[in-house]
Parts: sequence; structure tokens; C-alpha cells
Amino acid sequence: MAPHADNSGLSSLVSTKKLNGSVQSHHDSNDTEALKRDSKEFLAHVGFQYSDHIITRARDLHLYDSNNHKLQDWTSGQMSCLIGHGHPEIVSTIHESAQNLDHTFSLMISPPVVNLAKRLASVLPHPLSKTLFLSTGGESNEAAIKMAKFYTGKFEIVGLGASYHGMTALAQSAQYLYGRQGHGPLMPGSHQLPAPNAYRSIFRKADGSYDWETELDYGWKMIDQASCGSLAACIVECIQSAGGMHVLPPGYLPALKKHCERRGMLLIIDEAQTGVGRTGDFFAFNHENVVPDILTLSKTLGNGIAISAVVTTPEIDRVASEQGFFFITTHMNDPLPAAVGDKVLEIVVRDNLVENARLMGLHLAEALQTLQSRYGCIGDVRGRGLMQAIEIVADRDTKAPARSVAKGLADKMYELGLWTYFSNSPAFGCSFRFSPPITITRELLDEAIDIIERAFATTEGTMPLY
Repeated sequence: MAPHADNSGLSSLVSTKKLNGSVQSHHDSNDTEALKRDSKEFLAHVGFQYSDHIITRARDLHLYDSNNHKLQDWTSGQMSCLIGHGHPEIVSTIHESAQNLDHTFSLMISPPVVNLAKRLASVLPHPLSKTLFLSTGGESNEAAIKMAKFYTGKFEIVGLGASYHGMTALAQSAQYLYGRQGHGPLMPGSHQLPAPNAYRSIFRKADGSYDWETELDYGWKMIDQASCGSLAACIVECIQSAGGMHVLPPGYLPALKKHCERRGMLLIIDEAQTGVGRTGDFFAFNHENVVPDILTLSKTLGNGIAISAVVTTPEIDRVASEQGFFFITTHMNDPLPAAVGDKVLEIVVRDNLVENARLMGLHLAEALQTLQSRYGCIGDVRGRGLMQAIEIVADRDTKAPARSVAKGLADKMYELGLWTYFSNSPAFGCSFRFSPPITITRELLDEAIDIIERAFATTEGTMPLY
């Protein structure tokens, strides 16, 4: 545009658009159809379809949609609201931090960050004591993988077949469930181990039981053949949630650690969903008495507020730093989310919520196993603590996924007052993932179990066995 051109018409147009936009953007929370229309016009595609429901508020263990329909939230938001929505102490912490200390220059030190790092070290096994705080799980895994490369001086990374570690470059290159196609090459040196899947694996002993040892050894033989001799680290989840809630078999994690040690590799454990008590122990790796070289935390640490952590040993921290490790972001070590994370840990310990997760998880697992004995469409029940799953099949012999049945069940559960989600990956069946906040009471748990039972009793294709 020329320096002295008359742009009054353009200014008028912009002002009109701003005015119209401001009027149209303030929807009544109950204006469901208008919100749906505008969501289609203004929200970008992300690779998955958005929910048809408009959620207008959340409190404790419940969500409320635009029709004021009350639902128990059995995904804990995005598997993150560990102690429920709108927890009064979390709300108070956010309010106080927003008023007094919200954000700082990344290299400044603040009390909430130091306090959280110290509290984390107090609940972790030796020698995990050095922490970097970031915002998302993908960021934390990105930093962990980069740290492992600097420490070892090598670059090849091993992941599990049903893994999900985030959307950043290194994290996505180490995962094999979604997101690898359509955008060009991923990071070189990425290797895959077979995903442990006791229900579907072709590796079987003579008695038909799952032979994970042979499967794991076979996977490492393939990696050794493909490797150029620069294996740096292996990154795993103790429960592959997005892949269908598959728990690593007993003994798998110690065996994996030995494989890593023999090859001079670090073991990175991603506890985005399992960490901070959800599985009935403070960290899921505790069930196997294995200490990772690097631990990443995210979702549960912030109870829905964006914070993640990379925790490692003083030696790895020192050597990686000496070799030039660099990872600074805008919201690194931010005080507000750190204050929230510190409060979450305090509440989990003080209120004995790890034990509650263990006990409620046992009760839920027993109820789901009873349900399996009554409905032929439930091929498998699996999980640990308050991370449980049922896999929906069309036939128990062929194990063919029954996606239409699962969709019908999900719709019926929603109608009856329970929000849940089923993992619909073609490679790993069709599984409902049940992950309520670990503050759930026996009364609310039984209420949800009753809803699940009623959904099975009234949905076509569940194949009653009674």
C-alpha cells in the first residue's frame, strides 16, 4: 500500500468485523447449536473428530454439558485431573499465584519451583533428584530424549509399538501408535520393540500363555540387526494407555532395564498418566522395583494445569550439561504451574490418595471381571489401580473388534451419566479406558459401575451369557 493511500475503507471494514466478531463470540453456554456451528467454522482439524457434546462446566468428579446433563468424568479430562475438577485448594493456589507470582524470566529461580523440585525428590527413589519443569508431556519427553543423547553421545532411540509420547519431533519419532505418516521423514535412528499385548500377541508358550520373554528377546535381536551401533535410550510407558491400557507384564521392566544396560543405553520412563498415584503406587515403576535413568511426568502432576517434569540423576544431569545439553523454553520453571504441582503432591500424600486408588482399582477390576462373565462382547479386562480397561470384541475366538457395539455402549453410558472413551486404534482392538480421578469414593464408583452394567444390559450386540 502506498504511504499516503486512503485506507479508511479498510479500517472501517476491519472495525466492522471486530465488532461483529465480538458480538457473535459471546455465546450463551446453553446455545448448543450455535456453539457447534462456530466450532466447525473456527476450530482447526487435529486428526481426530471432536466430541459432539458441549461441556460448559466441571466440578469435583463431574462434567456438565450445555443441556445441564451431569456426567461422571471417567477420563479425568485428558487423563489429567487426578484429584478432580475445581479442587478448592488448587483453585486457591492458582488464584494466589496469579496475584503474586505468575511468570518469570526462564532462568530466574522462584520458591514454588524449588519447593516442587524438593518435594518430588522426597517421593522418588535415589538417585532421581534433579528436575527440569516444562509444560507438556511431549516437551518433557523431547527434553529427556535429547538429554539421553547428550549423556551417551549416541543417537538411536527405541520405543514400544503401542506407545504415545507426544507431538514434538523426538517424542513423535519414538512412538508408533499415531502420527507417523504424511509429513515426511522422522528422526533417524528410531527403532520399535513389539508392543506387549497379552491378549493379542502371537508369541505363546506351549500352554497358550503369553511368552513376553521370547517376544522381547526377538525384538532386541531385530533392533541389534538394524542398529548402526549408536543406541542411546529406550523410552516406555508402564501402561500403554492410548494403545489400549496394556500393562507391562510382571518382570518385563527389569528385563528391559537389563537389555538397556548391556547396550550402554538409558531407560526413560514416561509416567504422564501413571504417575502420582493413579496405579496404586506413587509411581508405576515402583511395582517392578526398577528405577529409570530419566523419568518424565506431566498430566497428573498439574491436575489439568500445563506442567511437566524431567527428573534424572545428578550424574546424568552433570555429564549432559558438560556435553552441551540445552533446553530452555518460555514457560520453563514457571512459578504458577509449579505451585499447583506442589499442592497436588501435598494433597495426594496428605489424603492417602495412592491407597484410595489401589483399593478403588481393585473394586473396579473385580466388577469388570464379573461383567465379563456376563457379556460375551468383553474379550479382555486389564489394568492396574484406577487405570482399567475392557476390550470389546465381536467374537471371543477371533477377537475381531466390535467398534459399532463400543460406540453404542459409549453413547448409552453418556445418556445414563458417565463420560468415558474407547481407544479405537485399528492395530490394538477397541478398548474402553476407565480413569476416574483418584479422589473417587466407593459410592460414586458403585454408581458408575451400575451405569456400565445398565449400558451393557440395554445395548444391542453385547452378547449376554445369562
